Amino acid sequence: MVMATRHWTLDDIPWSRFDPAKIDPEILKVAKAASMVEYNGADYATYLCNVFSDDPAFQEAVRVWAREEVQHGQALGRWAEMADPGFDFDTCFKRFTAGYQLPLEATRSVRGSRSGELVARCIVEVGTSSHYSALGAACEEPVLRAICRHIAADEFRHYKLFYTHLKRYLAAENIGRLRRVAVALGRIGESEDDELAYAYYAANAAPGEPYDRKRWSRAYAARAFTHYRPEHVERGIAMAFKAAGLDPQGLLARMAARAGYRLLRARGRRLAAAA
Repeated sequence: MVMATRHWTLDDIPWSRFDPAKIDPEILKVAKAASMVEYNGADYATYLCNVFSDDPAFQEAVRVWAREEVQHGQALGRWAEMADPGFDFDTCFKRFTAGYQLPLEATRSVRGSRSGELVARCIVEVGTSSHYSALGAACEEPVLRAICRHIAADEFRHYKLFYTHLKRYLAAENIGRLRRVAVALGRIGESEDDELAYAYYAANAAPGEPYDRKRWSRAYAARAFTHYRPEHVERGIAMAFKAAGLDPQGLLARMAARAGYRLLRARGRRLAAAA
């Protein structure tokens, strides 16, 4: 009999190893924003359970996923409060949810089909697994590094979860490769929508400071994009290609990974210089 692996808890984080001398203030800003998005996992679960209302097995998996996402936010928020005693996670999260809300009343996927929804969820997990892998490799503070390692492992597992259900729904819906590619590209493009920009604003802006999506999106990207290494982009591209129904190991994937890394680094440097 195979025993289930115990999921990590906040007690597994080595909080006693916290070293304020190794805090990177720019990485701190990114971690604050990430804590907002992760902690909002319960709303994503509500939306997904509405869309998959007649699939109790998927609903249960989503509820477990959401609990893990919320825990990610708790870990990042606790670390951010240690790193910046002036940061109040609860206050900033209320600010975030007051300005950014998901379509919780929706009963059909905004992607046009359940398969499309699952492709989009895979792409999100591609982004988060790559993000936390890159952030963990870039930071020197031991506690944040441990948190990122735990979260990155979860996000890779979450990708497998959504991809497994994607295969099940593709057998029934068969939306086709072109549609899967279109959904994947669309979701990648949404990485610069209001969610990350508003999370960065809610976590880092001074009280009363107005929100401007372009400004705060650029501020986030300037700090987040510079930490990626070629291996993070290569693995992310392979995962995205797989979700879109393309060859993850083919020439096109390799070319996309090289081009993507160059573009990511160039944009990160350009935005950092402007900031």
